Amino acid sequence: MPKIDLYRNVHMGQRARLFSLATELGASDITRSGAATEQADRCLAMTRELREHADHEDTFIHQLLRERAPEAADALDAEHIRLDAAFAALDERARALPATSAEALPEAQHALYLALNEVISAYLAHLHLEETVAMPALWQYASEQELAAVFTAFRASRTQEEALTDLHRMLPALPPASRAAIVRGVVDAVPGRADGTLATVSSTLDPDQRHRLYEDLGVPEAWAFLA
Repeated sequence: MPKIDLYRNVHMGQRARLFSLATELGASDITRSGAATEQADRCLAMTRELREHADHEDTFIHQLLRERAPEAADALDAEHIRLDAAFAALDERARALPATSAEALPEAQHALYLALNEVISAYLAHLHLEETVAMPALWQYASEQELAAVFTAFRASRTQEEALTDLHRMLPALPPASRAAIVRGVVDAVPGRADGTLATVSSTLDPDQRHRLYEDLGVPEAWAFLA
C-alpha cells in the first residue's frame, strides 16, 4: 500500500494551473475589450487560492510537522516570507493593469507576466521543500494513522462545493491510476448516485482523460452526459 502523501496530488494540480496561467497571460491579446480585467482577475484569484492553501497546510499539516520535525517547519516558515513578497508584488501589478493606458498596456502586461513567473519560481521552490523535506520528515516521525487523520480533518472542514472545486483543480493534472482511485472513493461515498457524481467530478477533464477515467472505472461513458 502506498504511503500517505499530504502534498503530492494537490501540488500537481497547482503546478499545472500556474504553468497554464503564465502561458495564457503571456499570449493574451491584451488590447481586446475586457482582457486586461480578465487577466488581472485570474492572477488575483491565483494568489488568493495559494494563500488559502498555505492556511490549510498551517492548520492541518504543519502543526504536526512543528511537533515532530521543527527544523523542517522552520524552513517552510522562511519560504513563506519570500512567497508573501512575491504574492504582494503580483497583486499590485494585477490591480493596476485594468487602469493602464492603451499605449502602456503591452509593457504592463509583460511586467505582470514577469511578476507571475517570479511567484511561480518562488512557489516551485516551496513545493519542492515540502515534498522532499517536510513530507519525508512526517513519514519518519508521524504514524500512518496520524497522517490519515490529517486528511480526514481537512476533508471534514470542506463544504461540498469546496470539495468539488478541489477535485476540479486537481484531477486533470494527475496520472490515470491516481485519478481513478480518487474518483472511485468519491463515488463510493455516495451510493446510488454514481452517474451524476461521475459527470460532475469529471467536468474539467479533457475528452481523452474522461474516456480513460470511465474505462478505468468500468462504467459506461454515456453517464458523463446524464447530469
